Amino acid sequence: MPTSNPSGGRPSPAAISAVGLRKSYGDKTVLDGIDLSIPAGSVFALLGPNGAGKTTVVKILSTLIAADGGQVQVAGHDVAGSPDGVRAAIGVTGQFSAVDGLITGEENMLLMADLHHLSRREGRRVTAELLERFDLTEAAKKPAATYSGGMKRRLDIAMTLVGDPRIIFLDEPTTGLDPRSRHNMWQIVRELVSDGVTVFLTTQYLDEADELADRIAVLDGGRIAAEGSAEELKRLIPGGHVRLRFSDPSAYRGAALALGDIPFPHARPRPRGGAREEEALSLRIPSDGSQRELRSILDWLDAAGIEADEFTVHTPDLDDVFFALTGSDAPARSHQPDQSKESAR
Repeated sequence: MPTSNPSGGRPSPAAISAVGLRKSYGDKTVLDGIDLSIPAGSVFALLGPNGAGKTTVVKILSTLIAADGGQVQVAGHDVAGSPDGVRAAIGVTGQFSAVDGLITGEENMLLMADLHHLSRREGRRVTAELLERFDLTEAAKKPAATYSGGMKRRLDIAMTLVGDPRIIFLDEPTTGLDPRSRHNMWQIVRELVSDGVTVFLTTQYLDEADELADRIAVLDGGRIAAEGSAEELKRLIPGGHVRLRFSDPSAYRGAALALGDIPFPHARPRPRGGAREEEALSLRIPSDGSQRELRSILDWLDAAGIEADEFTVHTPDLDDVFFALTGSDAPARSHQPDQSKESAR
């Protein structure tokens, strides 16, 4: 579910904004006029097929590379004019862990504290607090090379938080993690947002975006193909339907005949074809899933004397959205790198 924590019902100020963001490499246009407005204290997810430019967006917003055009502000600072102000307000966890496996988890944390110019006393205090928060205290004295993938990812994010950033970029943060570690990472994201942190997430796990993001943008061909909440995006794609399942073959046949002339605006029953539907004694009525239409369908079924053993509503999911908007033949849940192996903070 969405994880934002709006106050007073008023829109939060934009933590990140971009207008007409452009980037090319030679004659290849990677970003072709991207507009973004991301409220503070929310989770924004950027989806797209491999090579769509997701990592390029993160690199520009985090000052790692320069845009070719457009206006970009992060934490109230112009990315081109005040990169130091941006860097002081953000943290970045890249696709590939920046953890040094040759030193301990605690030493990795203390190194980050030194890079943030914390005093030795303050660095040790922050390190101890973050190691405890991320359940790494017991492993703190062990070389990071001995950590599991989930532990390294937690340490990676803990290192990002040493400077107390208010905006965090998580570029494919759960790639390669097992389901339990992924869910642990989701809980970490929720806790960050509850503390008022803004999270910019790139991912190819569609369930991850569905679970965490307040708003989702689909990037394809250098442009934003669509943007909205998960539910708004799902409503863009046809394919929703109501399924009626029967245990009595005669009831099924009677319902199939009655549904031949159904009066609802979106509902035109599929032909009774499909061996699987016949064998399962189930019928599908196309529906947009709105409350008004579902009420009409229920009232009509009651008036027609049709009693199904099961009545279920099916709506398109983010997989459908991804494939429809990107035209990609590759699985949306693939874990290939997007553009670059570079990781920064």
